[in-house]
Amino acid sequence: MSNRPDRHQRKSADRRRRDTHDTGQRREHRTVTSVSSGQLPKWVREEILRSTPKDRRDPALNHLAKALNQFADERYGAALPELRKAKNLAPRSSTVREMLGLSAYHTGQWEEALRELRTFRRLTGDVIHMPVEMDCLRALGRAGDVTKTWNLLQDLDASATVGHEARVVYASFLLDQGKAVDAWHIIKPGRLVASPSPGELRRWFVAARVALAAGDKDAAKRLLAALDEQDPDFEGVDELRAALL
Repeated sequence: MSNRPDRHQRKSADRRRRDTHDTGQRREHRTVTSVSSGQLPKWVREEILRSTPKDRRDPALNHLAKALNQFADERYGAALPELRKAKNLAPRSSTVREMLGLSAYHTGQWEEALRELRTFRRLTGDVIHMPVEMDCLRALGRAGDVTKTWNLLQDLDASATVGHEARVVYASFLLDQGKAVDAWHIIKPGRLVASPSPGELRRWFVAARVALAAGDKDAAKRLLAALDEQDPDFEGVDELRAALL
């Protein structure tokens, strides 16, 4: 059993924000993590101008711009010092707090990631990173808080994308706890659609792992076959395939 976050969840933490709409055409909060690199978007500069004292704006923007390029290159450890400096200058910037939280998450700084992403949620009202909050709590061994955050999310207006990611994290947590049957009730997919989203593929993968742990090899094989049809190189399927032999 391991408290280390699921690798698929860690890879999806900022990918969720690259699309501004889910299948229900829900508009999500804009995020600088969807910007590949280069100059900061106008809306980011405007947010810093609104939330930051005049004498701190330019240095905050400079640190944020450096961090953006590092973040886009997945150099999260390099981005952290710049983002911490930006936070000291612009603590009410949701963009700074979001990028700092995600960079901390990618580098295993679970307490800092949890603190920053909760602050981001408080500033924006956006629940997009609650699955990452759950994964941080899982890594910290705070089992009761994982369940509490899962239950809270069920009462909020989350998108389908967030719902898939939350199920991936919570089912993985339950599997860590040896509760494969409970995990199956959380992660079992509905119809295996012909054109699944990345979040649905991650859900299928975790569902296959859970089914195998619960002793349902037939369900695990069906899910593995569906994954193979969509993405035969999906990370982890080789190990899963070997376990089914």
